Amino acid sequence: MEGGVQAVSPTHRLDVRGYRCPIPVGETRQALKDLDQGHVLEVRFDDPEALEDLPPMLARHGHRMLTVEEVAGDWRMCIEVIG
Repeated sequence: MEGGVQAVSPTHRLDVRGYRCPIPVGETRQALKDLDQGHVLEVRFDDPEALEDLPPMLARHGHRMLTVEEVAGDWRMCIEVIG
């Protein structure tokens, strides 16, 4: 198994590249509010601070981070909506 990463198919996408925290966290939180349980939100961002700020927000709201990977100088995070 190359890389050990399972492909995740997002049901929704959010692109906050070009914005600095706290905007990526706030936009992600708002997008998750609008989704139903089981949906997967793909968030694309380029602010490295979001790597530190998003996981605690997800934990507070009970969502699950499925994957995070660097892609061409920015990041892709897939989040499963729980509850």
